[in-house]
Amino acid sequence: MRMWSFRSLALALAASTLGIAMTPPDATAEPPPALSRDQASAFARLVLKGLDREYPNKLDHVMANPDDVKSPKALHPAFFGAYDWHSCVHGHWTLCRLLRRFPDLPESAEVRSLLNDHLTPANLKAEADYFARKESKSFERTYGWAWLLKLAEELRGWDDPDARRWSGAISPLADVIVARYLDFLPKQTYPIRTGVHPNTAFGLAFAHDYARATGKDDLRKLVEERARAYYAGDRDAPARWEPSGADFFSPVLMEADLMRRVLPPGEFPAWFARFLPDAAHGEPRSLFDPAIVTDRTDPQLVHLDGLNLSRAWCLRGIAAGLPADDPTRAALSASAARHAAAALGHVASGDYAGEHWLASFAVYLLTTGPAD
Repeated sequence: MRMWSFRSLALALAASTLGIAMTPPDATAEPPPALSRDQASAFARLVLKGLDREYPNKLDHVMANPDDVKSPKALHPAFFGAYDWHSCVHGHWTLCRLLRRFPDLPESAEVRSLLNDHLTPANLKAEADYFARKESKSFERTYGWAWLLKLAEELRGWDDPDARRWSGAISPLADVIVARYLDFLPKQTYPIRTGVHPNTAFGLAFAHDYARATGKDDLRKLVEERARAYYAGDRDAPARWEPSGADFFSPVLMEADLMRRVLPPGEFPAWFARFLPDAAHGEPRSLFDPAIVTDRTDPQLVHLDGLNLSRAWCLRGIAAGLPADDPTRAALSASAARHAAAALGHVASGDYAGEHWLASFAVYLLTTGPAD
């Protein structure tokens, strides 16, 4: 009997969610290809709705004097939309990711126009200048930092005239973020083990991706040293305590997804067996079963849709870091499929509380290989 892959199931659900016709799975069907042009188009439309939308807006802005009272667009001429700075940054990443893979998207002209308007040298210099303020020392640390580097990574090496221009414009801001990591991480004695924005493991994982892609060996080595210092001795993770009520990350799985990046292949399986010893049995259930979302109009409760998406990509990545004959892989992969199934049907919920950011998590899940 032919089985549909995790990605095939996920894409079928995404297609249904976004109003795209797709043949349902059956026992004999060939798995469909990766993210289709029509599905990419639907995700692009969802993101485009928010990136030029200045209000409502949730600013993270420390005001030192009356002159600091400014509108979101005045403060952040590149990343003023999509409700908050970090969501706007990863919304731009989403459009770049989709356009890079599907240059002929029906929305390509609109996407390029928006990126041309936002990712200018002047706008991005203003963003870098904002980080230079004394009051902005901890601004977006480290969630927004991580997504800014992921955006810069996506633009780097893209063989496209517009992308080369956008990449050149964002490089100074990416350098500012790298400098922030290099300055801050040696001072951070303890990791932040939360399921929301300050989660240290997530910030380290995307910084490591960027460092490897760009040859920033100083950043890569520091991330690897800090990851080992924070997490190498962990065992018997308190996974039964998850999830918390507003999580969009699993602290346990995000840590493991970081460690499969930084530990050698010969070390990671033994570390993971100590860290989550009952994983082969799909335990604890609270970690392996999707979170329940009761109100997608609530900006905190809808975080749990994001949790299901990020758990899915972590579970898949962790499984890829284990030997092919490790029985734990089956439990992780099955859980990843359940989490994707629970969340992809709600990316386009009709409410801005989730729609301003969930497409980025979905696109990351559906376009990132399990070993990336």
